Amino acid sequence: MRVAALTADHHFEVVTVDDPTPGPDELVVAVGACGICGSDLKSYSALPAGSVLGHEFCGEVVAAGTRARETWREGQFVAAMPVRACGRCRWCLADEPAHCERADLLGVGGAAGAFAELVRVDANLAVALPTSVGDVGAAVEPLAVGLHAAVTAGIRPGDRVLVLGGGSVGTAVTVWARRLGAVEVVVSDPAAPRRDGAAAFGATGTHDPADGAPPTGFDVVVECVGAPNLIQTALDAAAVHGRVVVAGVCMKPDPILPLTALLKELEVRFAVYYRRGEFRAAAALVASGQLDPDALRATAVGLDGLDAAFARLLSGDAGRKVVVRPSASPA
Repeated sequence: MRVAALTADHHFEVVTVDDPTPGPDELVVAVGACGICGSDLKSYSALPAGSVLGHEFCGEVVAAGTRARETWREGQFVAAMPVRACGRCRWCLADEPAHCERADLLGVGGAAGAFAELVRVDANLAVALPTSVGDVGAAVEPLAVGLHAAVTAGIRPGDRVLVLGGGSVGTAVTVWARRLGAVEVVVSDPAAPRRDGAAAFGATGTHDPADGAPPTGFDVVVECVGAPNLIQTALDAAAVHGRVVVAGVCMKPDPILPLTALLKELEVRFAVYYRRGEFRAAAALVASGQLDPDALRATAVGLDGLDAAFARLLSGDAGRKVVVRPSASPA
């Protein structure tokens, strides 16, 4: 199969490697689409040569292990959690396989991810989707991230919510915040296309950071960017007794003024990954067809287009989501 592997100088090289073989409880999925995540953009330069990224994916089952065949058949369209877990440790038994004590995380420098024609996944962590959803199936994973952040924040009917960042995770938080009953959801993002598109996902208002600090007095603030100084921005924007959730992946030190949180008696939590039930809920939402397919439509590239796509995204281009279609013919 063809994969896009990282090189020592942090580029992507399309190479041919052996096809994966499923273990007894595993599936091999022919990747239909795999999203480029903001965390990919932040982490890829620190990953070892040979790494295969990609963790937001959907595709068709092409092989199933001996036990997996009892549940799955070739030809089924699926999304899958990007982790292979033991299924027996305390975290797996608590429905949190991403925190498995022996987790094999896909696409983050260890196990090969889905910037590849084929990917090997845990059959127990796959979810069937209608074939008709197409590339939108790759939105299941970021929707699950957003749901976990919204649940962690305890969003409830009547809440006023501020979302810092209008990318995939911020969009997902917006979707779930409205579904959980928030009466106001304001999305703050410097990119006009993201602000303009926020209403399609339920935002009631937007804010441009270039205009200054966001409004204040929010019951919930969810930080979805992962850049220094934004945790403090979240603390400043929260109301007394507000809840702040940090879901952005920040890879640099980020000093805050604890007094801000102290005087408001804020609840501050961090959220990463999602529970298996949350992944299934995200898949059910995608399968329902209730999300606007036009708003979710992504720009597609082949494996050979990854270098150019990363360069464009890193330059600040905040247009449509970019997905990789590994089966696309080389340019």
